[in-house]
Amino acid sequence: MAQDDKPLLIKRYASRRLYNTETSDYVTLEDIAGFIRAGREVQIVDLKSGDDLTRQYLLQIVAEHESRGENVLPLDVLTDLVRSYTTQAQSVVPQFLAMSFEMLRDGQSHIVENMTRANPMAAMPGFEEMQRQQQAFMKTMMAGWPPMAATNDPEGDKTPSDELSDIKRQLAELQSKLSGLDK
Repeated sequence: MAQDDKPLLIKRYASRRLYNTETSDYVTLEDIAGFIRAGREVQIVDLKSGDDLTRQYLLQIVAEHESRGENVLPLDVLTDLVRSYTTQAQSVVPQFLAMSFEMLRDGQSHIVENMTRANPMAAMPGFEEMQRQQQAFMKTMMAGWPPMAATNDPEGDKTPSDELSDIKRQLAELQSKLSGLDK
């Protein structure tokens, strides 16, 4: 398992083929997306120059998924991203995005923890089936996100919908602040 601690090294050959150095075989962009969805970090480097091409290929994966109708990024977010390349807000966008995704991962962790925590409603008839359905829903909703370790949260009295509402509110506030920097 120590192997999973370091990024999976993918080498790009002059022919633009991508080579998985762990399994000694060629891989596609979809394979790389699968590694990432499974929680694995990847690093893609040009064999000849040694240049790190990871960002370029990750953007290509996102673009291909978006073009196939698997829309994750709302149009206004994409528009704001394009604007951020030409405005003074450029310096805050990477930190904003990193913090937003960290908040989502933390929220996912808290929701899962709250669903599995000892609950006085557990004695209620049908509770186990309801909990199973909630877990299936969360698994579907969070598909593709790397698993997060459970944390001990002293504020465990919030319901998952409260936490999701808080996250949405915080993201809306950050988006509003970011939009205000454009003007």
